[in-house]
Amino acid sequence: KAISRIVIPSDQRTTNNSTSYATEDHQSSFNRNNQEIIHPNAMRVLIGITTILAAFSNNASAFPPANNSILGKQNSSTFHRTIDSNQPAIPPNQQRKSITSIQPKMGNQALVYTTALATTFGVQTIGFLAAYALKTETFYDIFGGLNYLILAVISAVLGASGEGALAWIDDPRKILVTVLFAVSRGWLLLFLAWRAHERKGDSRFDEVLGKGGGTPQPMRFFVFWMVQAFWVMLVSMPMLFVNSSNVNLPTFSGYDFGWAILFAGGVLTEIIADIQKAVWVKRGRQGTFCQDGIWKYSRHPNYFGEIFQWWCLFAFSYSSSQNPLGGWADPLWWAGIVSPLFTMQILLTMQPTGICNAEGRNLKRYYDKCKERYVKYRENTSILIPFVGYSRVPQFLKRTLFFDFERYEYRPSSSNSAEDSSIAKKDE
Repeated sequence: KAISRIVIPSDQRTTNNSTSYATEDHQSSFNRNNQEIIHPNAMRVLIGITTILAAFSNNASAFPPANNSILGKQNSSTFHRTIDSNQPAIPPNQQRKSITSIQPKMGNQALVYTTALATTFGVQTIGFLAAYALKTETFYDIFGGLNYLILAVISAVLGASGEGALAWIDDPRKILVTVLFAVSRGWLLLFLAWRAHERKGDSRFDEVLGKGGGTPQPMRFFVFWMVQAFWVMLVSMPMLFVNSSNVNLPTFSGYDFGWAILFAGGVLTEIIADIQKAVWVKRGRQGTFCQDGIWKYSRHPNYFGEIFQWWCLFAFSYSSSQNPLGGWADPLWWAGIVSPLFTMQILLTMQPTGICNAEGRNLKRYYDKCKERYVKYRENTSILIPFVGYSRVPQFLKRTLFFDFERYEYRPSSSNSAEDSSIAKKDE
């Protein structure tokens, strides 16, 4: 309240003090004749603004030097901005560069994701047209596997072309992820192609293709292909995130090593489980249901490997975030969580595939042939996560954390015995 007037002698208006400059700047607006009395409340506001401007005036990144030609047009008696004569003016192009250099460089992420999306739906549409024209579903799974490999190649090439990005061959993170991803999806391609050949087709598509005298349903058949397109694109999200990143990390951290090993373990688990089951089938399905190798500790170890590997890849991709605050603040990294979640949705809840296709009514063959032995196996063997001692796990944990849901139980019904007989011919 004691301050009611600002009077600054003219011979002191050339000082380098930032506060003087800010005060004079506001004086030129509020007290041009150095005679006007300023209201105390307005004075408080003025002091607050002056303090803020004084603090920011010392921050070159917040207020880059202005063009001197503009300042030269102002009257020095009412407006004067001082610049240290020992510091040369920064050219405008360098000023802009200094500001943008602190912003995260997004590289070619948009290009990689949009190209992958267009390619995926394009490949699946071509597959649908060819399959419907030939009235066959034989290469449905083959197109899915090929689509994955195409995305791996596209992301590796386009991701290395962004500003500041290393060549793919020089980036160990991208090499590791791309190779493991290609091994995982390459195996899936080979296995599903072999299985389609062995089974002479896929009974899931008999109705939509009009086999057995029914009416073909082209739109429903097209939906199958579009679901596969979503599956390929969503599962590939963590891989696309890593390959499109410009983050250069010369070494792997302990966090990276841990998740990379677990990712490889998930891939290996799926491959081993598929091979063990295929060998068991080739030998004539000895024992009615498979208990060889990993299947002794999990009723569906192949599905566990499929789900587990995408959780591990999602976690591994955290270090590839270009957000200065880290992956937890990166929406694109969080978007990658749809990979394991969508995989779980398909394998745990969707008909006619995954565990829903192998459990429930499909257990009729086991209950008809070896009920007591299978019931014991079921009680002592986890449905998904391989481990010993499942019989000692409380029932409420089995129904929640271990995904052994009640809907997977077999409940015989006389009204659908004929349907159960036909379903029992299917195999996982």
